[in-house]
Amino acid sequence: MDITERFLNYTKFDTQSSEESESVPSTAKQLTFAKYLKEELENEGLSEVEMDEMGYIYATLKANTKKKTPTIGFISHYDTSPDCSGANIKPRIVKSYDGGDITLSEGIISSPTKFPELKAHVGEDLIVTDGTTLLGADDKAGIAEIVQAMCWLRDHDEIKHGKIRIAFNPDEEIGMGAHHFDVEKFGCDWAYTMDGGDIGDLEFENFNAASAKIHIKGVSVHPGYAKDKMINANRLAGEFIAMLPADETPETTEGYEGFYHLLGINANIENATLSYIIRDHDRDRFEDRKDFIEECVKKMQEKYGENVITADIKDQYYNMKEKIDPNMHVIDIVLKAMQESGVTPKVEPIRGGTDGAQLSFKGLPCPNIFAGGVNFHGPYEFVSIQVMEKAVEVITNICKITAGYED
Repeated sequence: MDITERFLNYTKFDTQSSEESESVPSTAKQLTFAKYLKEELENEGLSEVEMDEMGYIYATLKANTKKKTPTIGFISHYDTSPDCSGANIKPRIVKSYDGGDITLSEGIISSPTKFPELKAHVGEDLIVTDGTTLLGADDKAGIAEIVQAMCWLRDHDEIKHGKIRIAFNPDEEIGMGAHHFDVEKFGCDWAYTMDGGDIGDLEFENFNAASAKIHIKGVSVHPGYAKDKMINANRLAGEFIAMLPADETPETTEGYEGFYHLLGINANIENATLSYIIRDHDRDRFEDRKDFIEECVKKMQEKYGENVITADIKDQYYNMKEKIDPNMHVIDIVLKAMQESGVTPKVEPIRGGTDGAQLSFKGLPCPNIFAGGVNFHGPYEFVSIQVMEKAVEVITNICKITAGYED
């Protein structure tokens, strides 16, 4: 099976996760795919294949050398984003992309004018959607690449490597992917998530991240007799939103700049809930942002009463750079592997997070490597087949270099 067929098979499964769920995984449909994936790994001859009750899959490609080598791992997540439907995906291959507009379906155009990333893939074979769902390259492309690389190494015993562990998990898109990951069971010296974007991406800096829910309790009375009685939670929600800096949102920031992002509003006169995420690469500024949210809440409490507005702020993950800096050999290996694969590295901070961030703080240094997907979380998502093939090559080179068998 080639990587294209493998990836297209994976897109048949709807694995969308849910922020509203308390279960693990957050959606039962993720387990349907997990069971399929476990069976595939067994059929491909990997050893120690297991899936726990929460859908975390672990497997091993045994070492084919007696030389003492580090045990390394490769990890990807199989859930897709709650931001866009992942059901009934209809992928299509655009052969030898010519650099022009791509008609996904009637009236839905993916254009390099709007998405200039397309220009870097002229001449390549692109897998696109029909414009009604996401594609799921985030991160089923990563899974396909890892499995394909393990199969290639299995079939090329002349390429010597140490023990390699692989793992696939649910719920990364809702920030929960690493929460139940068993680092001790995984048993690696270090690992890599295959969850980056376009070719060459190598990331070991990410946002510090927190969620914030602002709860507002209003009082509803007849509007004709509301003076000094009504507390309109809708209006207070608007007042709170206006207190946050308008130039510190995702729409107005880039690079190392942090932000407050309003994810959603659920409001009526009696109750309102504002859902935010807070992001910053700098740990001190991150703490300042959380404090600022608290200060805004306190000001409104002084104005309307302590019971009227409250905040629930929870840390989600931290900047993995703290844990990678003392282990820069794991980055040096990737840089060499990319060089041997003819890939130009693009080392940039992630304006987001990966499971590797949380895993790094659990004692498993885990930077992030490109998987090839572009325009994640929406109907204009695409992935280049040639980029996925390069990712497979990078994985196999990492395994060779780690074992000391590089050319």
